[in-house]
Amino acid sequence: MTDSLETGNSGIEPAPAAQAGTPEPARPAFREATGGPASRQRERRRRFMHRVRHVLAAAAVVAVLALTALAVRPRPVPVDAVQVSRGSLVVAIEETGVTRVKDRYVVSAPVAGTVSRQILEPGDAVKEGDVLAEIAPVLAPLLDERTRSEAQATLSAALSGLGQAQAQEERARVAKELAAGELARSRALARGGSLTQQNLERAEFDARIRAEELSSAVFAVKVASEQVRIARATLAGEGRGASRDRHIDVLAPASGRVLRVLQKSAGVLQAGAPLLEVGDPQALEMVVDLLTTDAVQVQPGTPVTVQGWGGDRALAARVRRIEPSAFTKLSALGVEEQRVNVIAVFTDPHEAWSALGDAFRIEARLVLWQGEGVAKIPQGAAFRHGDGWAAFRIDSGKSRLVPVRIGHRGESEVEVLEGLEPGTLVAVHPGDRVKEGARVEVR
Repeated sequence: MTDSLETGNSGIEPAPAAQAGTPEPARPAFREATGGPASRQRERRRRFMHRVRHVLAAAAVVAVLALTALAVRPRPVPVDAVQVSRGSLVVAIEETGVTRVKDRYVVSAPVAGTVSRQILEPGDAVKEGDVLAEIAPVLAPLLDERTRSEAQATLSAALSGLGQAQAQEERARVAKELAAGELARSRALARGGSLTQQNLERAEFDARIRAEELSSAVFAVKVASEQVRIARATLAGEGRGASRDRHIDVLAPASGRVLRVLQKSAGVLQAGAPLLEVGDPQALEMVVDLLTTDAVQVQPGTPVTVQGWGGDRALAARVRRIEPSAFTKLSALGVEEQRVNVIAVFTDPHEAWSALGDAFRIEARLVLWQGEGVAKIPQGAAFRHGDGWAAFRIDSGKSRLVPVRIGHRGESEVEVLEGLEPGTLVAVHPGDRVKEGARVEVR
Protein backbone atom coordinates (compact mmCIF):
# COMPACT_ATOMS: atom_id res chain seq x y z
CA MET A 1 0.00 0.00 0.00
CA THR A 2 2.86 2.33 0.79
CA ASP A 3 4.36 1.80 -2.70
CA SER A 4 1.01 2.53 -4.29
CA LEU A 5 0.64 5.74 -2.41
CA GLU A 6 4.16 6.83 -3.29
CA THR A 7 3.76 6.24 -7.03
CA GLY A 8 0.57 8.31 -7.14
CA ASN A 9 -1.64 5.53 -8.50
CA SER A 10 -4.37 6.84 -6.27
CA GLY A 11 -4.47 10.06 -8.24
CA ILE A 12 -3.47 12.27 -5.21
CA GLU A 13 -0.43 14.43 -5.78
CA PRO A 14 2.05 14.59 -2.84
CA ALA A 15 2.09 17.77 -0.82
CA PRO A 16 5.00 20.13 -1.35
CA ALA A 17 7.89 19.94 1.10
CA ALA A 18 7.70 22.20 4.10
CA GLN A 19 9.79 25.29 4.00
CA ALA A 20 12.73 25.46 6.34
CA GLY A 21 11.75 26.50 9.80
CA THR A 22 8.09 25.77 9.20
CA PRO A 23 6.59 22.87 11.06
CA GLU A 24 5.11 20.21 8.77
CA PRO A 25 1.36 19.90 9.10
CA ALA A 26 -0.10 16.66 10.01
CA ARG A 27 -1.21 14.48 7.02
CA PRO A 28 -4.70 13.16 6.99
CA ALA A 29 -4.98 9.53 7.22
CA PHE A 30 -6.12 7.57 4.14
CA ARG A 31 -9.51 6.12 4.61
CA GLU A 32 -9.52 4.29 1.26
CA ALA A 33 -7.27 1.41 0.71
CA THR A 34 -5.74 0.70 -2.71
CA GLY A 35 -8.21 -1.14 -4.95
CA GLY A 36 -11.22 0.40 -3.33
CA PRO A 37 -14.60 1.05 -5.06
CA ALA A 38 -13.67 4.54 -6.36
CA SER A 39 -10.47 3.29 -7.94
CA ARG A 40 -12.19 0.43 -9.67
CA GLN A 41 -14.93 2.77 -10.97
CA ARG A 42 -12.34 5.08 -12.44
CA GLU A 43 -10.59 2.17 -14.10
CA ARG A 44 -13.81 0.93 -15.64
CA ARG A 45 -14.59 4.41 -16.88
CA ARG A 46 -11.15 4.71 -18.45
CA ARG A 47 -11.50 1.35 -20.18
CA PHE A 48 -14.99 2.26 -21.38
CA MET A 49 -13.81 5.52 -22.87
CA HIS A 50 -10.95 3.68 -24.53
CA ARG A 51 -13.35 1.23 -26.12
CA VAL A 52 -15.65 4.09 -27.23
CA ARG A 53 -12.72 5.81 -28.91
CA HIS A 54 -11.86 2.59 -30.75
CA VAL A 55 -15.48 2.10 -31.83
CA LEU A 56 -15.77 5.70 -33.05
CA ALA A 57 -12.51 5.40 -34.97
CA ALA A 58 -13.67 2.17 -36.57
CA ALA A 59 -17.04 3.74 -37.46
CA ALA A 60 -15.28 6.72 -39.02
CA VAL A 61 -13.07 4.42 -41.10
CA VAL A 62 -16.10 2.43 -42.22
CA ALA A 63 -17.96 5.63 -43.11
CA VAL A 64 -15.01 6.95 -45.10
CA LEU A 65 -14.71 3.64 -46.93
CA ALA A 66 -18.46 3.62 -47.67
CA LEU A 67 -18.38 7.20 -48.97
CA THR A 68 -15.35 6.40 -51.07
CA ALA A 69 -17.07 3.35 -52.51
CA LEU A 70 -20.19 5.41 -53.27
CA ALA A 71 -18.10 8.11 -54.90
CA VAL A 72 -16.14 5.65 -57.02
CA ARG A 73 -19.20 3.64 -57.98
CA PRO A 74 -20.62 4.90 -61.38
CA ARG A 75 -23.93 6.68 -61.16
CA PRO A 76 -26.85 5.65 -63.36
CA VAL A 77 -27.01 7.54 -66.66
CA PRO A 78 -30.27 9.51 -66.99
CA VAL A 79 -32.01 8.71 -70.27
CA ASP A 80 -35.35 9.34 -71.96
CA ALA A 81 -37.23 6.16 -72.73
CA VAL A 82 -40.37 5.14 -74.62
CA GLN A 83 -42.10 1.87 -75.29
CA VAL A 84 -42.27 0.22 -78.69
CA SER A 85 -45.84 0.79 -79.84
CA ARG A 86 -48.14 -0.15 -82.68
CA GLY A 87 -50.05 2.38 -84.74
CA SER A 88 -50.22 4.22 -88.03
CA LEU A 89 -47.08 5.42 -89.77
CA VAL A 90 -46.95 7.90 -92.63
CA VAL A 91 -43.92 8.50 -94.84
CA ALA A 92 -44.27 11.96 -96.39
CA ILE A 93 -42.26 14.82 -97.90
CA GLU A 94 -43.09 18.41 -97.05
CA GLU A 95 -41.99 21.26 -99.31
CA THR A 96 -43.24 24.70 -100.26
CA GLY A 97 -44.56 25.42 -103.73
CA VAL A 98 -46.59 27.88 -105.79
CA THR A 99 -49.76 27.72 -107.82
CA ARG A 100 -49.86 28.57 -111.51
CA VAL A 101 -52.40 28.73 -114.31
CA LYS A 102 -52.25 25.66 -116.53
CA ASP A 103 -52.78 27.41 -119.89
CA ARG A 104 -51.01 30.76 -119.81
CA TYR A 105 -50.92 32.97 -122.91
CA VAL A 106 -48.34 35.73 -123.22
CA VAL A 107 -49.73 38.22 -125.74
CA SER A 108 -46.93 40.02 -127.61
CA ALA A 109 -46.69 42.69 -130.30
CA PRO A 110 -46.91 41.12 -133.79
CA VAL A 111 -45.11 44.07 -135.44
CA ALA A 112 -43.01 47.01 -134.35
CA GLY A 113 -44.93 50.20 -133.76
CA THR A 114 -46.57 52.48 -131.25
CA VAL A 115 -48.88 50.60 -128.87
CA SER A 116 -51.88 52.30 -127.30
CA ARG A 117 -52.28 52.72 -123.55
CA GLN A 118 -53.64 49.57 -121.96
CA ILE A 119 -57.10 50.03 -120.48
CA LEU A 120 -57.43 46.47 -119.16
CA GLU A 121 -56.55 45.66 -115.54
CA PRO A 122 -55.46 42.37 -113.96
CA GLY A 123 -58.57 40.29 -113.28
CA ASP A 124 -60.64 41.68 -116.16
CA ALA A 125 -62.47 39.01 -118.13
CA VAL A 126 -61.74 38.70 -121.86
CA LYS A 127 -63.13 36.52 -124.61
CA GLU A 128 -61.33 34.96 -127.50
CA GLY A 129 -61.01 37.50 -130.30
CA ASP A 130 -61.44 40.61 -128.13
CA VAL A 131 -59.19 43.56 -128.99
CA LEU A 132 -56.51 43.85 -126.30
CA ALA A 133 -54.38 46.64 -127.81
CA GLU A 134 -53.78 48.66 -130.99
CA ILE A 135 -50.44 49.11 -132.69
CA ALA A 136 -49.99 52.11 -135.01
CA PRO A 137 -46.99 53.09 -137.16
CA VAL A 138 -44.21 54.95 -135.40
CA LEU A 139 -43.51 58.64 -135.97
CA ALA A 140 -41.23 59.70 -138.80
CA PRO A 141 -37.72 60.39 -137.51
CA LEU A 142 -36.38 63.93 -137.18
CA LEU A 143 -33.76 64.89 -139.80
CA ASP A 144 -30.47 66.51 -138.99
CA GLU A 145 -29.27 69.46 -141.12
CA ARG A 146 -27.16 67.37 -143.45
CA THR A 147 -29.88 64.80 -144.06
CA ARG A 148 -32.44 67.56 -144.57
CA SER A 149 -30.22 69.32 -147.13
CA GLU A 150 -29.74 66.03 -148.95
CA ALA A 151 -33.51 65.45 -148.95
CA GLN A 152 -34.14 68.93 -150.37
CA ALA A 153 -31.55 68.35 -153.08
CA THR A 154 -33.16 65.00 -153.86
CA LEU A 155 -36.52 66.75 -154.19
CA SER A 156 -35.08 69.34 -156.60
CA ALA A 157 -33.48 66.60 -158.69
CA ALA A 158 -36.76 64.68 -158.74
CA LEU A 159 -38.65 67.75 -159.89
CA SER A 160 -36.12 68.32 -162.66
CA GLY A 161 -36.37 64.69 -163.68
CA LEU A 162 -40.16 65.02 -163.77
CA GLY A 163 -39.92 68.03 -166.08
CA GLN A 164 -37.53 66.19 -168.36
CA ALA A 165 -39.81 63.16 -168.49
CA GLN A 166 -42.83 65.33 -169.30
CA ALA A 167 -40.91 66.99 -172.17
CA GLN A 168 -39.94 63.63 -173.57
CA GLU A 169 -43.54 62.53 -173.33
CA GLU A 170 -44.71 65.55 -175.27
CA ARG A 171 -42.07 64.97 -177.94
CA ALA A 172 -43.03 61.32 -178.24
CA ARG A 173 -46.69 62.26 -178.59
CA VAL A 174 -45.93 64.72 -181.45
CA ALA A 175 -43.77 62.13 -183.17
CA LYS A 176 -46.53 59.57 -182.87
CA GLU A 177 -49.08 61.95 -184.39
CA LEU A 178 -46.70 62.70 -187.29
CA ALA A 179 -46.09 59.00 -187.92
CA ALA A 180 -49.82 58.33 -187.84
CA GLY A 181 -50.41 61.01 -190.55
CA GLU A 182 -47.65 59.59 -192.72
CA LEU A 183 -49.16 56.10 -192.38
CA ALA A 184 -52.58 57.37 -193.51
CA ARG A 185 -51.15 59.04 -196.63
CA SER A 186 -49.06 55.97 -197.45
CA ARG A 187 -52.10 53.72 -197.28
CA ALA A 188 -54.02 56.05 -199.60
CA LEU A 189 -51.18 56.08 -202.13
CA ALA A 190 -50.84 52.35 -201.89
CA ARG A 191 -54.52 51.86 -202.70
CA GLY A 192 -54.05 54.05 -205.86
CA GLY A 193 -50.97 52.10 -206.87
CA SER A 194 -48.62 55.05 -206.43
CA LEU A 195 -46.73 53.50 -203.45
CA THR A 196 -45.01 50.21 -203.26
CA GLN A 197 -45.78 47.64 -200.59
CA GLN A 198 -42.33 48.03 -199.09
CA ASN A 199 -42.78 51.74 -198.46
CA LEU A 200 -46.18 51.06 -196.88
CA GLU A 201 -44.68 48.55 -194.49
CA ARG A 202 -41.95 51.02 -193.55
CA ALA A 203 -44.59 53.64 -192.73
CA GLU A 204 -46.51 51.16 -190.55
CA PHE A 205 -43.31 50.21 -188.70
CA ASP A 206 -42.44 53.84 -188.08
CA ALA A 207 -45.94 54.53 -186.66
CA ARG A 208 -45.64 51.56 -184.29
CA ILE A 209 -42.21 52.68 -183.05
CA ARG A 210 -43.52 56.16 -182.31
CA ALA A 211 -46.45 54.70 -180.36
CA GLU A 212 -44.10 52.60 -178.19
CA GLU A 213 -41.88 55.61 -177.57
CA LEU A 214 -44.89 57.54 -176.34
CA SER A 215 -45.87 54.72 -173.97
CA SER A 216 -42.31 54.63 -172.59
CA ALA A 217 -42.35 58.36 -172.08
CA VAL A 218 -45.65 58.12 -170.17
CA PHE A 219 -44.14 55.54 -167.77
CA ALA A 220 -41.05 57.69 -167.31
CA VAL A 221 -43.28 60.56 -166.23
CA LYS A 222 -44.98 58.31 -163.66
CA VAL A 223 -41.61 57.19 -162.25
CA ALA A 224 -40.43 60.76 -161.98
CA SER A 225 -43.68 61.72 -160.24
CA GLU A 226 -43.21 58.96 -157.61
CA GLN A 227 -39.65 60.08 -157.00
CA VAL A 228 -40.91 63.58 -156.38
CA ARG A 229 -43.50 62.21 -153.95
CA ILE A 230 -40.82 60.22 -152.08
CA ALA A 231 -38.62 63.28 -151.73
CA ARG A 232 -41.52 65.38 -150.53
CA ALA A 233 -42.62 62.67 -148.03
CA THR A 234 -39.12 62.62 -146.52
CA LEU A 235 -39.40 66.32 -145.77
CA ALA A 236 -43.12 66.67 -145.15
CA GLY A 237 -43.46 63.60 -142.78
CA GLU A 238 -40.65 64.59 -140.49
CA GLY A 239 -41.72 64.11 -136.83
CA ARG A 240 -45.29 63.17 -137.70
CA GLY A 241 -47.09 59.88 -137.58
CA ALA A 242 -49.53 58.28 -139.91
CA SER A 243 -53.25 58.48 -139.46
CA ARG A 244 -54.71 56.56 -136.49
CA ASP A 245 -56.91 54.77 -138.95
CA ARG A 246 -53.86 52.74 -139.95
CA HIS A 247 -53.26 50.32 -137.08
CA ILE A 248 -53.17 46.63 -136.20
CA ASP A 249 -55.48 45.12 -133.57
CA VAL A 250 -53.96 42.70 -131.04
CA LEU A 251 -56.59 40.04 -130.31
CA ALA A 252 -57.09 37.77 -127.28
CA PRO A 253 -55.93 34.21 -128.09
CA ALA A 254 -58.34 32.54 -125.63
CA SER A 255 -61.09 33.29 -123.15
CA GLY A 256 -60.14 33.90 -119.53
CA ARG A 257 -58.89 36.74 -117.38
CA VAL A 258 -56.00 39.16 -117.56
CA LEU A 259 -53.32 37.81 -115.23
CA ARG A 260 -50.67 40.50 -115.62
CA VAL A 261 -50.29 43.69 -117.62
CA LEU A 262 -46.69 43.87 -118.84
CA GLN A 263 -47.01 47.07 -120.91
CA LYS A 264 -49.39 49.56 -119.33
CA SER A 265 -48.43 52.86 -120.95
CA ALA A 266 -48.39 53.78 -124.63
CA GLY A 267 -44.99 53.53 -126.27
CA VAL A 268 -42.88 52.25 -129.11
CA LEU A 269 -42.29 48.50 -129.02
CA GLN A 270 -40.32 46.08 -131.11
CA ALA A 271 -41.94 43.04 -132.65
CA GLY A 272 -42.33 40.26 -130.07
CA ALA A 273 -42.40 42.53 -127.02
CA PRO A 274 -44.82 41.11 -124.36
CA LEU A 275 -47.95 43.15 -123.66
CA LEU A 276 -49.97 41.10 -121.12
CA GLU A 277 -50.76 37.58 -119.91
CA VAL A 278 -54.14 35.90 -120.25
CA GLY A 279 -55.30 32.67 -118.61
CA ASP A 280 -58.10 30.91 -116.74
CA PRO A 281 -57.63 31.21 -112.94
CA GLN A 282 -60.04 28.33 -112.40
CA ALA A 283 -57.59 25.96 -114.08
CA LEU A 284 -54.85 25.99 -111.45
CA GLU A 285 -52.03 23.55 -110.78
CA MET A 286 -49.23 23.45 -108.20
CA VAL A 287 -45.51 23.41 -108.79
CA VAL A 288 -43.41 21.92 -105.96
CA ASP A 289 -39.65 21.64 -106.39
CA LEU A 290 -38.19 18.56 -104.64
CA LEU A 291 -34.70 17.26 -104.20
CA THR A 292 -33.95 14.75 -106.92
CA THR A 293 -33.27 12.13 -104.23
CA ASP A 294 -36.84 12.62 -102.96
CA ALA A 295 -38.45 13.03 -106.37
CA VAL A 296 -37.44 9.51 -107.45
CA GLN A 297 -39.82 8.17 -104.78
CA VAL A 298 -42.78 10.14 -106.17
CA GLN A 299 -45.05 8.67 -108.83
CA PRO A 300 -47.97 10.15 -110.81
CA GLY A 301 -51.08 9.76 -108.67
CA THR A 302 -49.25 10.21 -105.34
CA PRO A 303 -51.70 11.88 -102.90
CA VAL A 304 -50.85 15.43 -101.85
CA THR A 305 -52.19 17.42 -98.90
CA VAL A 306 -52.06 21.19 -99.37
CA GLN A 307 -51.51 23.10 -96.14
CA GLY A 308 -50.46 26.60 -95.18
CA TRP A 309 -52.39 28.21 -98.05
CA GLY A 310 -54.45 30.52 -95.83
CA GLY A 311 -57.67 28.51 -95.70
CA ASP A 312 -59.28 26.94 -92.65
CA ARG A 313 -58.72 23.36 -93.81
CA ALA A 314 -56.28 21.28 -95.82
CA LEU A 315 -56.93 20.64 -99.52
CA ALA A 316 -56.59 17.35 -101.36
CA ALA A 317 -54.58 17.00 -104.55
CA ARG A 318 -52.56 14.44 -106.49
CA VAL A 319 -49.36 14.40 -108.50
CA ARG A 320 -49.95 14.77 -112.23
CA ARG A 321 -46.43 14.83 -113.62
CA ILE A 322 -42.76 14.83 -112.60
CA GLU A 323 -40.71 16.93 -114.99
CA PRO A 324 -37.86 14.97 -116.60
CA SER A 325 -35.24 17.73 -116.29
CA ALA A 326 -33.78 19.02 -113.01
CA PHE A 327 -32.19 22.37 -112.22
CA THR A 328 -29.66 23.74 -109.74
CA LYS A 329 -30.90 25.88 -106.85
CA LEU A 330 -29.10 27.49 -103.93
CA SER A 331 -30.42 26.51 -100.50
CA ALA A 332 -30.83 28.91 -97.59
CA LEU A 333 -27.32 27.92 -96.45
CA GLY A 334 -25.83 28.65 -99.86
CA VAL A 335 -25.45 24.99 -100.87
CA GLU A 336 -26.15 24.03 -104.48
CA GLU A 337 -28.96 21.49 -104.72
CA GLN A 338 -30.33 19.55 -107.66
CA ARG A 339 -34.10 19.92 -107.70
CA VAL A 340 -36.92 18.95 -110.02
CA ASN A 341 -40.46 20.32 -110.41
CA VAL A 342 -43.38 18.10 -109.44
CA ILE A 343 -46.75 19.16 -110.87
CA ALA A 344 -49.91 18.46 -108.84
CA VAL A 345 -53.59 19.21 -109.44
CA PHE A 346 -56.46 19.71 -107.01
CA THR A 347 -58.96 16.92 -106.48
CA ASP A 348 -61.24 19.04 -104.26
CA PRO A 349 -63.96 21.05 -106.04
CA HIS A 350 -63.17 24.58 -107.17
CA GLU A 351 -65.33 26.10 -104.43
CA ALA A 352 -62.88 24.80 -101.81
CA TRP A 353 -59.87 26.63 -103.26
CA SER A 354 -61.51 29.47 -105.22
CA ALA A 355 -59.60 32.04 -103.15
CA LEU A 356 -56.30 30.84 -104.60
CA GLY A 357 -54.82 32.59 -107.61
CA ASP A 358 -51.78 32.49 -109.84
CA ALA A 359 -48.35 32.29 -108.11
CA PHE A 360 -49.83 31.85 -104.59
CA ARG A 361 -47.61 30.17 -101.97
CA ILE A 362 -48.65 26.77 -100.60
CA GLU A 363 -47.18 24.01 -98.42
CA ALA A 364 -47.48 20.56 -99.98
CA ARG A 365 -47.25 17.26 -98.11
CA LEU A 366 -46.68 14.33 -100.46
CA VAL A 367 -47.65 10.99 -98.87
CA LEU A 368 -45.27 8.30 -100.17
CA TRP A 369 -46.43 5.41 -97.93
CA GLN A 370 -48.95 4.82 -95.15
CA GLY A 371 -49.44 1.77 -92.91
CA GLU A 372 -51.64 0.75 -89.98
CA GLY A 373 -50.70 -1.42 -86.98
CA VAL A 374 -47.00 -0.87 -87.55
CA ALA A 375 -44.46 -1.49 -84.75
CA LYS A 376 -42.60 1.81 -84.45
CA ILE A 377 -40.12 3.73 -82.33
CA PRO A 378 -38.92 7.35 -82.41
CA GLN A 379 -36.17 8.07 -84.90
CA GLY A 380 -33.88 9.08 -82.04
CA ALA A 381 -34.03 5.57 -80.58
CA ALA A 382 -32.45 3.88 -83.62
CA PHE A 383 -28.83 4.51 -84.61
CA ARG A 384 -26.30 3.11 -87.02
CA HIS A 385 -24.32 0.14 -85.69
CA GLY A 386 -21.87 -1.53 -88.04
CA ASP A 387 -23.64 -2.27 -91.30
CA GLY A 388 -27.10 -2.12 -89.76
CA TRP A 389 -29.16 -0.45 -87.07
CA ALA A 390 -29.43 -0.96 -83.34
CA ALA A 391 -31.22 0.34 -80.24
CA PHE A 392 -30.72 0.21 -76.46
CA ARG A 393 -33.34 -1.86 -74.65
CA ILE A 394 -33.73 -1.07 -70.93
CA ASP A 395 -33.93 -4.17 -68.69
CA SER A 396 -33.96 -3.83 -64.87
CA GLY A 397 -32.19 -0.49 -64.96
CA LYS A 398 -29.48 -1.61 -67.39
CA SER A 399 -29.05 -0.91 -71.11
CA ARG A 400 -28.86 -3.78 -73.58
CA LEU A 401 -27.65 -3.26 -77.16
CA VAL A 402 -30.16 -4.88 -79.54
CA PRO A 403 -29.68 -5.10 -83.34
CA VAL A 404 -32.87 -4.07 -85.14
CA ARG A 405 -34.08 -4.04 -88.72
CA ILE A 406 -36.04 -0.96 -89.64
CA GLY A 407 -38.42 -0.39 -92.52
CA HIS A 408 -40.10 2.83 -93.54
CA ARG A 409 -38.94 6.08 -92.00
CA GLY A 410 -41.63 8.60 -91.14
CA GLU A 411 -41.34 12.21 -90.09
CA SER A 412 -40.49 11.40 -86.45
CA GLU A 413 -40.83 7.61 -86.17
CA VAL A 414 -39.44 4.53 -87.91
CA GLU A 415 -40.92 1.13 -88.57
CA VAL A 416 -39.36 -1.80 -86.64
CA LEU A 417 -39.39 -5.06 -88.59
CA GLU A 418 -37.19 -7.21 -86.31
CA GLY A 419 -35.40 -6.98 -82.97
CA LEU A 420 -37.96 -5.30 -80.70
CA GLU A 421 -41.41 -6.32 -79.56
CA PRO A 422 -44.26 -3.92 -78.77
CA GLY A 423 -44.13 -2.81 -75.12
CA THR A 424 -40.32 -2.99 -74.89
CA LEU A 425 -38.73 0.03 -73.23
CA VAL A 426 -36.02 1.65 -75.37
CA ALA A 427 -33.77 4.66 -74.80
CA VAL A 428 -34.26 7.76 -76.94
CA HIS A 429 -31.15 9.74 -77.91
CA PRO A 430 -28.97 7.63 -75.55
CA GLY A 431 -25.72 9.52 -76.10
CA ASP A 432 -22.13 8.34 -75.75
CA ARG A 433 -22.38 7.49 -72.03
CA VAL A 434 -24.85 4.69 -72.59
CA LYS A 435 -23.01 1.43 -73.25
CA GLU A 436 -23.86 -2.25 -73.19
CA GLY A 437 -24.74 -3.18 -69.58
CA ALA A 438 -24.52 0.39 -68.29
CA ARG A 439 -26.78 1.38 -65.39
CA VAL A 440 -29.40 3.85 -66.60
CA GLU A 441 -32.15 5.84 -64.95
CA VAL A 442 -35.29 6.79 -66.83
CA ARG A 443 -36.04 10.44 -66.51
